[in-house]
Amino acid sequence: MKRLFIPLILFLVVILEGVALELLPTRLVTGDFLIIPHWALVFLVYVSMFYDKENTYSSVFYGIMFGMLIDIVYTGVLGVYMFTYAFVIYIVQGLKKLLHANIYVTILLGIFGIILGDFTIYIIFSVIGITEIAWQHYIIYRLLPTVLANLLFLLILYPLVRRPLIKWRDE
Repeated sequence: MKRLFIPLILFLVVILEGVALELLPTRLVTGDFLIIPHWALVFLVYVSMFYDKENTYSSVFYGIMFGMLIDIVYTGVLGVYMFTYAFVIYIVQGLKKLLHANIYVTILLGIFGIILGDFTIYIIFSVIGITEIAWQHYIIYRLLPTVLANLLFLLILYPLVRRPLIKWRDE
């Protein structure tokens, strides 16, 4: 039963990503800035940091599964989020082996994962011609607001998920 908690939480987070922009003030949403919630990626970073052991890659598997779910539900191109989330979580998993899993490393790897994930999605969408945003506009109007908003979610989620994930790992 406890093995179902992480997929259920991820499923709930994916659903909440779709309504996240509705919760923000309209001035932020209709302005020049574009905020993309990567809450599933943030939670996958936590799963990678606190649930996965040295030789398990369940967070990468969840990244593939829920990245595909995000592709199916929210985008018109299949495989972009699936590849990006699995790729980012695999890199975070490798970096985790070099560093201790404390709050500072988790925040650092979370920010790194958000930047790498959003940048990879931007590159893929640029190559296939879905987006035509210039680099300067992308960094100022999309990447920075996205990182700041997801950093806030990262900080709020840390005290809520750290202990349960460690407990589920040890059981």
